[in-house]
Amino acid sequence: MELDVDIEKQHGKFRFSAAFSLSLQRCGVFGPSGSGKSTLMHLLSGLLVPDRGKICLAGKTLYDAGAGVNIPPEQRRIGVVFQHAHLFPHMNVRRNLFYGWRRTENSERRIAPESLIKVLNLDHLLDRGVNRLSGGERQRVALGRTVLACPRLILMDEPLTGLDEELKYQIIPYLKKALDEFNIPLLFISHSLREMRLMTDEVLVFRDGTLQAQMTTENLARSGMATTGGGYANMFKLGPPRQVGDLWSYPFGENSLVLTEEDGNGDRLFELDARDIVLFKGRPEATSARNLLSCKVVDIFRFNNRVGVELDCRGMRLVAQIVPESVLELGIEKGVEVVAVIKASSFRRVV
Repeated sequence: MELDVDIEKQHGKFRFSAAFSLSLQRCGVFGPSGSGKSTLMHLLSGLLVPDRGKICLAGKTLYDAGAGVNIPPEQRRIGVVFQHAHLFPHMNVRRNLFYGWRRTENSERRIAPESLIKVLNLDHLLDRGVNRLSGGERQRVALGRTVLACPRLILMDEPLTGLDEELKYQIIPYLKKALDEFNIPLLFISHSLREMRLMTDEVLVFRDGTLQAQMTTENLARSGMATTGGGYANMFKLGPPRQVGDLWSYPFGENSLVLTEEDGNGDRLFELDARDIVLFKGRPEATSARNLLSCKVVDIFRFNNRVGVELDCRGMRLVAQIVPESVLELGIEKGVEVVAVIKASSFRRVV
């Protein structure tokens, strides 16, 4: 993605201002309701016109107040996936999918429809009416319709809001696979930190209509130790497990993790709160916890009175959260060997 933006907009009593450059393929726009996320989407897509500034995408100027340039929305080749699918109710799945494709110049068509339909697992739904689709199926069709228009950029405005948790995390792999397969840049708009971590690599943080920060998604997650009070959540896929007595052992790099929960249906996404990892200077003589991992400290970061310790556990990364006093007492610094102790019941399966 090559997106350069420097714009301002007074929209009623709301004032929006942002200046940034993006180069990564998957970027996010993060902030609470009313922070300006959707305003940015409307300005980029051409549905709103800035009061001043400039927007350039992939070397093409879409808007330049000084030069009098304002490319119409239908010519910008920016695809938009809204929170609600907005499918055409009088068309079946096939006709919805090909709506944008038929209106795209032959020279711009660079995606094989059959390949996309296979990636999104829509083969068996092509002749079905859209009113007979589940929520997840509707979102996959909406994504497919947008991708087949061969856009330079896709904007997704809270596309997972309103879906139940199970359905939401079933759709995410389809989203990522389609965008990666066809090399389409993404600007993903959400107020969910978990969705941001799963979908993006870099994030623009907005508040009160103003761009507050531009950072990696990982740094956004780490900053949440201080700003949300919810701590840092380690996220990783595990599976398939093998039974060990009444518990279940999952591969974790060169180690294994013992959990109370079993799921034999392929890889599953788990979360582990950084506060549930206890660090020891040496291996404890006895503990009720089932997971004792030998690790090396590779980074230390601090937010207020909370300290994050990034660990290399034989090729896999974990972040533990401790207090400053523990750093001093344990002699925590880069390169130090520690043992991370985790209870089997501390892991939470996301999906």
